[in-house]
Amino acid sequence: MITRIILAITAVSFLMPALPVLADEHPEHPRAPQPAVSGKPSEQPQAAQGKEVSKADISAGIRKHIASETKRASDKKFHANYQGKDLAMDLVRVHDDRLSNLGGGKYFACVDMKATDGKTYDIDFFLTGQPGNMTVVDTSVHKINGKPLYNWKEDNGVWKKVKV
Repeated sequence: MITRIILAITAVSFLMPALPVLADEHPEHPRAPQPAVSGKPSEQPQAAQGKEVSKADISAGIRKHIASETKRASDKKFHANYQGKDLAMDLVRVHDDRLSNLGGGKYFACVDMKATDGKTYDIDFFLTGQPGNMTVVDTSVHKINGKPLYNWKEDNGVWKKVKV
């Protein structure tokens, strides 16, 4: 599933013009090679079909998804599968400074969660959608207790996961 999403993102990225990556981006998380989105809806440009997705929309979408999944779970925890193990976790924080528009209607959010096994997991969430209606399409465990399992590398305008 993760491979399919990455391949889809890669395919979409080849259709986009390659623009320089913002120099201030943290290299361990992807960022689209396009202007950053603002957290304030009033600063967003209007697209022909409607309003652009803002960082606030991405943050709200990820928080809504986590709250919904937590509410449905019998133990009121967010669950994710990692290497065949079910991780039951509580939200610590959404990295609002690492929310990104990946282009092609794809967005990225990085979240810290504390699991019942005592470990802290950095989970990468990938979303699609429109302002006020974001949908999580994939998740990936990025770090365990701060130790990365993979990193992100920009290659000709396309972000790819690379081994640590």
